[in-house]
Amino acid sequence: MHPGGDGTRPLAKDSAHLDWLRELHRQGTVLASVCTGSLVLAAAGLLEGRPATTHWNYVERLAKIDDTIDVRTDERYVDDGDIVTSAGVSAGIDMALHMVGRLDSPEAAADVRRSIQYDRPVS
Repeated sequence: MHPGGDGTRPLAKDSAHLDWLRELHRQGTVLASVCTGSLVLAAAGLLEGRPATTHWNYVERLAKIDDTIDVRTDERYVDDGDIVTSAGVSAGIDMALHMVGRLDSPEAAADVRRSIQYDRPVS
């Protein structure tokens, strides 16, 4: 899970960090990002030719990093198999619940949702 936020901006230019992400991906690790964490995945070349999303205020920046990315501006999260991206922070909760359902079970995701008292967004 790669976070977003201002603190991760330098990571998009950190060659060691980008190499580490590429190696995780090469090893078959499912990578996920919240908010602008997708900008770091894009900087590593991991979103090339893929659908992805990010915080609404950064969709143009994501497209500028790699114009082959199919930027999905209206989706809260995008699951493209081995890479999953989410829009803003609350969309990251939706993605996390999706990942619990995907990696464990829909029942486990429902249990987590209930325990954190999170209602699904209307849309």
